[in-house]
Amino acid sequence: MEIYRAHVLVCKGTGCTASGSENVMEAFQKEIEKRGLSKEVRVVQTGCLGLCELGPNVLIYPEGSYYCRVKAEDVPEIVEEHLVKGRIVERLLYKEHLTEERLRSLTDIDFYKKQKRIALRNCGLINPEVIEEYIANDGYKALAKVLTQMKPQEVIDEIKKSGLRGRGGGGFPTGNKWQFAANAKGDIKYVVCNADEGDPGAFMDRSVLEGDPHSVLEAMEIAGYAIGAQEGYIYVRAEYPIAVKRLEIAINQARERGLLGKNILGTGFNFDIFLRLGSGAFVCGEETALLASVEGRRGEPRPRPPFPANEGLWGKPTIINNVETYANIPEIILKGADWFASIGTERSKGTKVFAVGGKINNTGLVEIPMGTTLREVIYEIGGGIPNGKKFKAVQTGGPSGGCIPASLLDMPIEYDTLTQAGSMMGSGGMIVMDEDNCMVDIAKFFLTFTQDESCGKCPPCRIGTKRMLEILERITNGEGKEGDIELLENLAKSIKASALCGLGQTAPNPVLSTIRYFRDEYEAHIKEKRCPAGACKALIHYEVMADKCRGCGLCVKVCPTGAISGERKQPHVIDREKCIKCNSCFDRCPFGAIARA
Repeated sequence: MEIYRAHVLVCKGTGCTASGSENVMEAFQKEIEKRGLSKEVRVVQTGCLGLCELGPNVLIYPEGSYYCRVKAEDVPEIVEEHLVKGRIVERLLYKEHLTEERLRSLTDIDFYKKQKRIALRNCGLINPEVIEEYIANDGYKALAKVLTQMKPQEVIDEIKKSGLRGRGGGGFPTGNKWQFAANAKGDIKYVVCNADEGDPGAFMDRSVLEGDPHSVLEAMEIAGYAIGAQEGYIYVRAEYPIAVKRLEIAINQARERGLLGKNILGTGFNFDIFLRLGSGAFVCGEETALLASVEGRRGEPRPRPPFPANEGLWGKPTIINNVETYANIPEIILKGADWFASIGTERSKGTKVFAVGGKINNTGLVEIPMGTTLREVIYEIGGGIPNGKKFKAVQTGGPSGGCIPASLLDMPIEYDTLTQAGSMMGSGGMIVMDEDNCMVDIAKFFLTFTQDESCGKCPPCRIGTKRMLEILERITNGEGKEGDIELLENLAKSIKASALCGLGQTAPNPVLSTIRYFRDEYEAHIKEKRCPAGACKALIHYEVMADKCRGCGLCVKVCPTGAISGERKQPHVIDREKCIKCNSCFDRCPFGAIARA
């Protein structure tokens, strides 16, 4: 076995790859080889570390130095100073005030201090394309324990006792789902992984598959043993090429080493896993639509019961869990149900992974204990709102969730509290909004998405969301009228009560939550024909304030429609009929003479 004095870990998740980490990694390999350090320093590709905002990210061990926004041209300096001379390149550190002594682990970094990484335990720290690195971090140890020391019912009991709930939707108890499938009659059963992550801004499952694919394979095998299945399917979006590639590599490696397929670990247990690629339909995140797609049929939901645990894939008993749910399973088996249940709250055990985006300084991936408050996530982990703006709301649960206002910032993040607030946990998207966001426009954005993604099978979703969207479009265009808010509420309640599947039933949530907490914005749009946030173009008017205008003509030069006129050194005027409200004059005026109302 080769021993290296230093390891250079380069993030090769989708975010950092998009920022140029491939070039950074190549630069490290070339520079290290050029200096004759190949036998001393090893360059390792990893999955996502979480701090996507600051990518490409590079970790160097044993010091634990965390370099951010690294470019290929920075590499010679890092190699010369850090790897040759042993001096930290402070200008590239996560924060300049952090010293070498403080950078011994991720928990020393502000972004990670309140996190607890269980599902993400290996992401960013191992090469996901090398099975030996997973095994070296207790990989497949839980599978070995299950196959040699536990009976199937004991596995299910342990998952029940842990309190693990589904991480991809309404939070159904995982152990109960497994129990139903185990009790179902039938010699053929299936295990399915839902990796069809379709929420705008969500990338939790993708990051786990990119950074630690074997954790999902191991968990699916454990699930197969528990319910009596011999076959599993991972339904993953084709738009996730890195995740698909690493899953294929992981499956092949596991098969080659006898960890997947026939007679696993010599115990007589047979289980194999296959990939199915989805084409990006949001509705295929719903379990019955997903199963239809795996079978080669159109991805449409069907009425339940019967539930998949009794009649699922090809009519056989099937369990379906999402990526994050599975990623927790090996750790629960190894460390025990009591350990997992000690984390989080009474009704929401363990941790939850969130993809934090929008108007926040530290966009990225976070994993927090259940019960952590929104304030802690947004301000302590997320670094607050950029440019000194005020926090306004946060959308959780994606298009099926709701908008939570600033008055609830100290609310603990749990399944029940989010539901009571008019939102939901969902798969874990968290979109932060500031004072410049119009909440009516936000509701329209999410409803546009769900209406466009509706499979059209049931009238409440197909027609009802269309009517709601038409009303929102009228309101944001300055054509709203008295009674529109009440009509939206009535339509929303009807759709929630009668839509066929969970996606249709939750589609009105963004509208209902914004009416509940930001009704005054709806009323301003309707009664005053005014958008308080200045985001709805149809309700914005630009005018020149004569007392501030110097007649410099800069606004005239940037106006694309010739809507601004006036003599030099004299106040100018804007022709509202020609103005297309592009905001160019507002941005360009150095004297603040353009008013936007």
